[in-house]
This record gives sequence, C-alpha cells and structure tokens, in this order.
Amino acid sequence: MDHQIPQLSVFFPAYNEEDNLENTITKAIPVLKKNVSQFEVIIIDDGSRDNTGEIADKLSRQYPFIKVVHHNPNKGYGAAIKSGMYGAKYPWIIFTDADGQFDFSELTLFWEKQQQTKADLVIGYYLKRQVSKTVILTSEIWEFLIFLMFGLKVRDIDCGFKLFRKKVVDTIPKLESERGPFITSEYLIKAKAKGFKIAEVGVHHYPRTAGKATGRSFKVILSGFKDLFRLRKKLFYA
Repeated sequence: MDHQIPQLSVFFPAYNEEDNLENTITKAIPVLKKNVSQFEVIIIDDGSRDNTGEIADKLSRQYPFIKVVHHNPNKGYGAAIKSGMYGAKYPWIIFTDADGQFDFSELTLFWEKQQQTKADLVIGYYLKRQVSKTVILTSEIWEFLIFLMFGLKVRDIDCGFKLFRKKVVDTIPKLESERGPFITSEYLIKAKAKGFKIAEVGVHHYPRTAGKATGRSFKVILSGFKDLFRLRKKLFYA
C-alpha cells in the first residue's frame, strides 16, 4: 500500500471564518508536507463580511502553494464548493470546512481507504456530530429523501470532508446547485449514476471554538429542496 499521496489539491470553503481560518490552514500544512508529494491549497472566500478574505490573502503571500478565490458578493456554499472543484489542478482533490471542526490529519484515513478499496470517491461520515439534535434530524430526513428519490444510500451525505478523483469532476454533468445545501448530494448522485465507486470512512467532529455556523436558514433549506426536485425531474423525466 502506498502511504504517500502523489499529487493533491485541497480546498477550504470559508464564509466569515476570521477566527478559525488561519488556525485551520496552519494545522493542515504540516500534515500535507508529511503525507503528500506535491500539493496546492485553495481558500474560497465566499463574500465574507469580516476579515476572512484579508487573512486568506495574507496566507497566500506567506505560502506559495496557497491561492485564494474571492466571491463578491456571497454566492453560497454550493458555489464555493464548485469554485474549489473546478479550480483544482491535481488528480486527487480533498475538501473540508474552514471552521476547524475536523482533524485534517485524518486525511491519511481517506487515502488508506482509497488504497484498500480503489474507490473513486472516499466520503467521510461523522463518528459523533457536534451539532444540535435538530440539525441531525433534518440531515437524516434529507438523506432518507435522497435514498427514496435517487437510491443513494450513504451514512452522511453532507459531511464536509471528502476525497475524490479529479476525473469524477471532469466526467459528471456540471453541478448546478448554488446557494442551497444540495451541492454534495447532487455531486454524489451524479457520480453514482456515472458508475463511480464510493467508499466511506469515519471521521471525528469537534465543537466550534469560534464563529457561528451558517447554511441552515429556512431560505437555504428551501433552495435545497428546489434543487432536489429539479434534479429528480431532469434525471428521470428529461
């Protein structure tokens, strides 16, 4: 088993993460240097209203392998994910949230699982999710709907820690979700439909130490449901 990852693009979607971003990135860098032969880091500043963009730019001046994509104005989580996916240059891509709630050193678990299974995508699932019971319940309802409508059954569709081949991004139909939470569901549904192999690995999730999570407003959830039914219609009734 090859424990060294040859080439890897890493991206971090970030919105109003001035208190977490620098710590998250500086913790990730030694992990990358130890485990990856060649890498790039992309920070997606999704129209942040705080100093996230300035901190990202400072990091890119400090480290030549970091580049920053600025959205102005805020475009939503889906758009941030797409900027990272389509802007990555290496054969393997991994992304995780900029809020520091994941342990980036668990990158090695994803690569080990890929080497064992030869999967095209290795997606994380929460061993214990550090969010409210309401968030967990809405996620479970969402995953049940995805299973009913598309036959996709995974433990955690929306876990913000995923590794995949760039070939998957280049092969599947272009992702359309923008503002809602549907982006990773759309990605996995389209990847499954194209016959790509999906494996799963358990990851730890830690409480937020600063900042506030976004993305669970009624407007955002409604947008996700609209995307869900739009894709269902396109895949099965086009």
